[in-house]
Amino acid sequence: MLTPVRVAGAVAASLVAVSAILTAGRASADAVRNQQMWVLDAVHAPAAWQVSRGKGVLVAVLDSGVDPSVSDLAGSVITGADFTGLHTPRSNPFWGVHGTWMASLIAGHGHAGGGSGILGIAPQARVLSVRVLADKGDPGFAELARERGNQAQRALADGIRYAVARHASVISMSLGNGAPSELVRAALALAIRRGVVVVASSGNSGGTATARRDHHAPYLFPADYPGVLGVAAVNRSGAPAGFSSANLSVQVAAPGVNVLAQGRGSRYWLVSGTSPACALTAGVAALIKAAYPGLSAGLVIQAITSTTSDRPPGGYDEQVGFGTVDAAAALVAAGRLSHDRPAGRGAAVSAHFGGGPAAVLPAPVGPRGTSALTLYVLLALASLALIVVSGVGLARSGARRTRHAPYPAVGPGP
Repeated sequence: MLTPVRVAGAVAASLVAVSAILTAGRASADAVRNQQMWVLDAVHAPAAWQVSRGKGVLVAVLDSGVDPSVSDLAGSVITGADFTGLHTPRSNPFWGVHGTWMASLIAGHGHAGGGSGILGIAPQARVLSVRVLADKGDPGFAELARERGNQAQRALADGIRYAVARHASVISMSLGNGAPSELVRAALALAIRRGVVVVASSGNSGGTATARRDHHAPYLFPADYPGVLGVAAVNRSGAPAGFSSANLSVQVAAPGVNVLAQGRGSRYWLVSGTSPACALTAGVAALIKAAYPGLSAGLVIQAITSTTSDRPPGGYDEQVGFGTVDAAAALVAAGRLSHDRPAGRGAAVSAHFGGGPAAVLPAPVGPRGTSALTLYVLLALASLALIVVSGVGLARSGARRTRHAPYPAVGPGP
């Protein structure tokens, strides 16, 4: 089944060790913001906000649901469809636990005038909550776990198509499945064709015995589908998180260890996993789409992957991809890409092939005029007439020889 991607344990997911550190009523403004600043600084969000804060962009959070009543997301959440088939009421405290955390990291705008609480990477963006899975504490979790895998995959595919139909510019999926699906792949292809940037967690299997032995973690979907930006997790020092999956689906990394997020009841939590790393990167994509709405999904991803900080030796490895996302640098690159798009006017092949016009050899036979063509036709007809006359003569000669000198009959031997 599809599960939120958190820390350690099974391939798809298991519960993250989280701690409720503060409640909205007891925390001072600085206590929350100060603990969050290292994350914002790690991706250079404050510098990026001089260019974009995500205004006008809709980010679809495909997860366990988003509580629209929490203080740092108030007024920014659109509650969309529920494709789980469960009937857990939104009032249940275990409805939308994981999804609310992720949404706060994308589009949290704080409260009390913005000076307190969580600031997401794109604080002026809106969130479309699309429920495609359940948290472990959800009363319907066991029922969903018993479902066949293709039903969970269908829910995800339906959620992606729903997000596209609602004009989401970015889809954030802090979830995963160990098996691919044609349904999901087709839905993602539709999203990418429509210019939607799709971001997903690469998984939390890096600490398993198998991954340590093979130096390679199992692939997780949708992170490993073509066109999806797969995200790994790093810690506060920028080193790869021990649980983060290392494989070729990893394209970039973002903070994913003890990241402050807001959850149900407006409480604040420290969350770890490639889930928060995915959400933070989706926020960077939202900043770019707000500033350059016409930029294709591929070019947005190019802007993000080509401008990372803390790039590994050689420029790429399976642990952190091309490095840690840098929101400010990615916006600069996106600006260049938005102006470098081709004008759509073609050029003659001879102008660019090989050495240009000077290197193009002349045609082996020059062009023929009408008079030459007429002469060739007459010569061909004359040749054809001679062939016919010669054939008739040979036929008559052969007939005379047949009448006067017949071949001996063929029959049985003596």
